[in-house]
Order: sequence, then C-alpha cells, then structure tokens
Amino acid sequence: MIFSQLHRLGVLGINNRVGRYILRHNKRKFYPYVDNKVLTSELAHKWGISTPENYMVIKNYGTLRTLDARIAHLDSFVIKPAKGSQGNGIIVITEVIKKEVNGQIEIQCRRSNGKIMEIDEVKHHISGILSGLYSLGGQNDEAIIQSKIEMHPVFNDYSYGGIPDIRVIVFQGYPVMSMVRLPTRSSDGRANLHQGAIGAGITLATGLVNHAVIGKKLITHHPDTGSEIKHLVLPHWREILDLSAKCYDMVGLGYLGADIVITPDKGPVMLELNARPGLGIQIANLSGLVPRLELIAAHAHEKRDFKERVDFSMKHFI
Repeated sequence: MIFSQLHRLGVLGINNRVGRYILRHNKRKFYPYVDNKVLTSELAHKWGISTPENYMVIKNYGTLRTLDARIAHLDSFVIKPAKGSQGNGIIVITEVIKKEVNGQIEIQCRRSNGKIMEIDEVKHHISGILSGLYSLGGQNDEAIIQSKIEMHPVFNDYSYGGIPDIRVIVFQGYPVMSMVRLPTRSSDGRANLHQGAIGAGITLATGLVNHAVIGKKLITHHPDTGSEIKHLVLPHWREILDLSAKCYDMVGLGYLGADIVITPDKGPVMLELNARPGLGIQIANLSGLVPRLELIAAHAHEKRDFKERVDFSMKHFI
C-alpha cells in the first residue's frame, strides 16, 4: 500500500508519531515516571491507582546472596526489569518449590511454561537485569520481584499459558484507541504482539472486540483454544477507560500507552505506562489513529475531568 493511501486512511506512521505527538506533548522531565516501573508504582500508590504489589526491589548484586531466604515464603512471583520495555526480561514464576537436601532447604522455581529454574539460574537472570541487559539504552537497572496477577475467568477460552493485557492509547487525557493482547502458544504465553500474541481491537464505546490479527493476518478464532474472538466482551470496561484517563493526570504525558490487566478480585490493575507506544494497535482495529488524534487536538483546550474525557471518547470513537 502506497503512502498516499495510508494517509487517506488516517494511519499514523513512526515519524509522525514521534514528531507531531511524542516530542510535542511528552516533556522529558516526566519520562522517569513511566520509564522506571518502581517510580510508576510509587506514584500510582499516591494516586490510588491499583498496581501489582512489589515484594522487593533488588538494586545490587550483593542482595542476590540472600535471595533464597527472601523468596522462600512466596508461593509465586514475577521478575521484571524496572527500566525494561516490550516485555523483555520478564519471567513469571508460578510455583516456588522448597525441598530439603542434606538438612538444607533448597529452592527451585517453576516458570509459567512449566520449566524448572534452579535458584542459581534465577540469580543469573537477575544479574543480567542489573547489568542493563533488558533496559532502555543498556543502562544499569533494578530488578523488581512482584506479585503474580491471576487471570480473570472471562479470558479462559481466549488465552494460552499467560495473562492477557489491554493497551489503551491516551492523548491529552482522552482514550483514543484500545486493544487486548491475547497470549498464544507461539508467543510462549506472553501478551507480546512481536512474539506472536493476538492483537484484538476493542470498540471504545462498548468494550466489544471488533477485529483480531496475528502479525498482519486477520483471524477469527484463537489458534490454540479454537474460541471465536468476536464473542469476547471485556468486563469493567468503563473502569478500564477511567483508569487510563487518570494516568494522564498522574504522569503529565500528553501521548502515552496504558497497559492494564483485569483481575478476578481487584478488577482493572495498571501494569505499566509507555511514553512511546507502538502503532500495531491500528492494525488490530483496522483503523488509523490520526483522525481520532486530530479530533482530540481540536477539543484539548476544553477543561474536562477524567470522567468527562472518557464520556467524550466513548461517544465519538464507536
């Protein structure tokens, strides 16, 4: 498809995204609030926004010497880099196995894919995080040991081996487009489009799935469960949009992506925020971002609280 056709369809490209929206509307002083998940979590706590609990933050290699004892009381957890992106470096531990060997308690960890990690392997992975292996720009990092999110039963027939998450693009405090990312066998249970997860567009007015893709291929059914994806209706939809709109007020970035999961007990929980959200969401919705962004730009001067901004989006982006 040639550039003029993409332009007519309102598709936002990388250069336009950076020049017209990110550079203009995202002040550099606010980037640490989203680029460092520890700071994001602390700020969300002050704003009353629900996030996964951080059990501990590992800041130096010396802490790894006592890691066995520090995780022995946990049943499950997630390891993630504080400054990572695109899900890199994240490991989900579904079971902490404790066994006695020669009078000593040894720890093993079972991953979400069923594989067993010895404690030395866990320490090695965290060492890689601290060295900046997964961080933006390769800078030194911190490792977060975080509570594992349980999957809402609405996704039982629409996910393989992992927890789906919802990406909402927010411009000037208005939700403008959303999708749910559904893990597959090919994505190794990760909600990552680049690794083979499903991107399913969501109609903002209703929370109903409208289209679904893997890569650039339209699909109708989940390749592993066989369930028809258009039957998926997201619960707590209004709460999800309210939460995403509040994230703008919290961090002050005019163009951002909010990643949210739905839990069985707490409802919507914010996983993380992104100052440079990708553009694959347009493929999932078969719709371009530009007309929506331009509409918001024309109304951004009007003073509205987060609920009024969500009302506006749900009315106009059907």
